[in-house]
Amino acid sequence: MASALTDKLSRLVKEMRGQARITESNVQDMLREVRMALLEADVALPVVRDFIARVKEKALGQEVLGSLKPGQALVGIVNKELAATMGEGVSDINLAAQPPAVILMAGLQGAGKTTTTAKLAKHLIEKRKKKVLTVSGDVYRPAAIEQLKTVTRQAGAEWFPSTPDQKPHDIAVAALDYAKKHYFDVLLVDTAGRLAIDEALMQEIKDLHATLNPVETLFVVDAMQGQDAVNTAKAFKEALPLTGIVLTKLDGDSRGGAALSVRQVTGAPIKFAGVSEKIDGLEVFDAERHAGRILGMGDIVALVEQVAAGVDMEAAQKLAAKVKSGDGFDLNDFLGQLQQMKQIGGLSSLMDKLPAQLTAKAGQVDMDKAEKDIKRKEGIIQSMTPLERRKPELIKATRKKRIAAGAGVQVFEVNRLLKEFEQMQDMMKKMKGGGLMKLMKKMGGMKGLGGGMPKMPF
Repeated sequence: MASALTDKLSRLVKEMRGQARITESNVQDMLREVRMALLEADVALPVVRDFIARVKEKALGQEVLGSLKPGQALVGIVNKELAATMGEGVSDINLAAQPPAVILMAGLQGAGKTTTTAKLAKHLIEKRKKKVLTVSGDVYRPAAIEQLKTVTRQAGAEWFPSTPDQKPHDIAVAALDYAKKHYFDVLLVDTAGRLAIDEALMQEIKDLHATLNPVETLFVVDAMQGQDAVNTAKAFKEALPLTGIVLTKLDGDSRGGAALSVRQVTGAPIKFAGVSEKIDGLEVFDAERHAGRILGMGDIVALVEQVAAGVDMEAAQKLAAKVKSGDGFDLNDFLGQLQQMKQIGGLSSLMDKLPAQLTAKAGQVDMDKAEKDIKRKEGIIQSMTPLERRKPELIKATRKKRIAAGAGVQVFEVNRLLKEFEQMQDMMKKMKGGGLMKLMKKMGGMKGLGGGMPKMPF
């Protein structure tokens, strides 16, 4: 959906360049393109109609202010209405209850409920400093119970055991009693899913809701489901008083219609989005920022947050001090930069958050290949002795053969890595000599980016 809308709107902005005002004619042209993009993205038809009507009403006859061109003004209106459709602002999770605050996770099988339960546990531990207990009520799939046990351990939370021969009601009561006695702040209950909506599933989850009286009932939905997600959302909304939605697989190659549809269909705010398969791949959902991503504006705020969370600032400062003092930049430092890149989520994760115009040139780059290349370089350096890493000038033909064999690569790949290292070493020397601005000018493209770019240690 993002690329389709971005392409269509970018083309319209170019076509409308030079026009003095927004007219009914150019609004109709834009709305036709936007309508097609939304329908192709599998957004529910009632949602599309409502969205188009709101944009048309706000756009017609609007004066173009200041230096804005009509195309830019229209994109601004679309951006604002996209955010409004998905729920303006941020809806935080509600924990205002006598501990333990119970959160009930609902949704169909395959939506990612179990993994999302663990991701949410990690979020609550790290961001809200809560003591979290998880429990599985999915007695129909023994593997789901074991899966929750594994991912809960990865999240750093505690898992309450349950078995397939127990009743979900009894499991819930026992888990709640344990959580109270052991002073847990939050109890996360992973419920059973089905491959389709059925009466038994709905009755079971209604009973669990009545037993637990949760402060939050979160509907977990696969962002790749499209129209099916809307039908599922309706059924769960009729059965349960949903308080929020978690969109999973938002990083997948999806048409993305669910993100625009479920908020309007259920009336419940989107609270979280699953953005990767990793245990920390859960983001608080911000409608305005997600609208920006859809329109190719990127999400620089999320990019800075991701870098800030993943970067080892102490190591970065040590490296800066080392370069400034004139000490040589060695292969240990080079390895550190590669590992920092992995730590902040890799190239594809960073590129996803950049504006479309900045990533257009990189569109031909195979991100999977680039990330494999980083791992290969890491392997080459780790095949060197500590002395070789400190003094790369020692690495001659015999040593290169040994290093290549140890890393499982060809000698030419060792040579290529050493050449890249020498280039970075030269760069570091220029930075030390106060030539940083000259270096940036030589690299080109820095003009117009402003001085507010975050400093990254790679």
